[in-house]
Amino acid sequence: MKRELSVEPEEATRALVERIEAPPEHLKEPIAEGGLPTRPEAKAEPLRPTVSMPEKPSIAVLPFQNMSGDAEQDYFTDGVVEEITTALSHVSWLFVIARNSAFAYKGHAVDVTRVARELGVRYVLEGSVRKAGSRLRVAGQLIEAASGVNLWADRFEGGVSEVFELQDLVASSVIGAISPRLEQAEMARAKRKPTESLDAYDHYLRGMASLYRWTREGLEAALPQFYKAIELDPDFAAAEGAAAWCYFWRMANGWMTDPQKETAEVSRLAGNVAIAGQDDAVALAFSGLALGYVIGDYEAGSALADRALVLNPNCAAAWSASGCLKACHDDPDIAIEHLSRARRLSPLDPLTFFMQCFTAFAHFTAGRYDAAWPIAEAASRAQPYYLTGLRVAAASNAMAGRLDAASKHIAGSLRLDPELTLSNLKHRVGLIKPDYFARYVEALRLAGLPE
Repeated sequence: MKRELSVEPEEATRALVERIEAPPEHLKEPIAEGGLPTRPEAKAEPLRPTVSMPEKPSIAVLPFQNMSGDAEQDYFTDGVVEEITTALSHVSWLFVIARNSAFAYKGHAVDVTRVARELGVRYVLEGSVRKAGSRLRVAGQLIEAASGVNLWADRFEGGVSEVFELQDLVASSVIGAISPRLEQAEMARAKRKPTESLDAYDHYLRGMASLYRWTREGLEAALPQFYKAIELDPDFAAAEGAAAWCYFWRMANGWMTDPQKETAEVSRLAGNVAIAGQDDAVALAFSGLALGYVIGDYEAGSALADRALVLNPNCAAAWSASGCLKACHDDPDIAIEHLSRARRLSPLDPLTFFMQCFTAFAHFTAGRYDAAWPIAEAASRAQPYYLTGLRVAAASNAMAGRLDAASKHIAGSLRLDPELTLSNLKHRVGLIKPDYFARYVEALRLAGLPE
């Protein structure tokens, strides 16, 4: 190209030519009996990408192997990969290699480390499809290429006559399962970087890692990280959404020191996300939740959550935010449905306790107290520092006639929030439909919360 056109070929073009001209042996590896390729032990050293590595986390979804011995199943196998690739491309914080580039490896057992280097990605998702009688079995695994560590693996099964439904199930399940694992892996990576070399995204990740401690100290450490990320990148919607979300947690736990100022800041941050974060479902979801709960603007908050769901229907955070808002203000049964969808999409989510808490609250508002209290107690066991969970457990137990259990949860709440009373409860619970709130107050009075 340089000789004939007097131009230098692009970096990606040189990489592609190198791979095409390389001896085919580098793509040949034995296949394990389970249907996924075996690989040599990878050394935990930084990848030296053939093409430049993007700043945000990057992934390639490789063609799944058709292990069924039926060439007609290729369309299903390829369809699963395309569904997953399309769904992942809706995750704004993730760089996803295009389908055509990944499919250059179809028909080969690959060295994941080399593929990641050639494509310039940190993570690789691979899998297989096997037909057994009238059933199809799909296996997948997510690998961190530099270390060779398997971050996630799972299997799915469905009838041959349900291929398109199975494609959708696999795609949505994979997205929900691997998104938290990717986020956790990225947080760990950001923690290892020297402070002086941190970029906006690294500050965002450090903020999320601090926030996920769910303590007052963790929250106070998280907010400066998010604001530093915004300072470095004023259009970083994810950081603005996360900062708005921090104020949601501050309110819920009674940690606001200047409610008027902090409420105004939520409004400012959420407004910025609505403009700059139109392609970021998680930022929209966090901001919508903060708008609805902290500001009390249910319509605006729900509109942002709905936008997030349209943008990415596989976003667990969006279903969770929508469910929370509906539990507090709207239809409890729809709330439970949305929260259940969030848990199905992300069964290992660090926010499972939050989903459980508002599922319990939805049962409470529907008058199903015997259904509410076990779920609320599960949320409190999973995250004992979450005051909303303790309060919902107390209220649900009280209305179910379990006054001893209710009293214990009130005692736990007062240990963490000694100033909590019925008279200042409204400053901690934010948006709740008036008749729901009146019943909540009565339940907590019955549980022993002082006036």
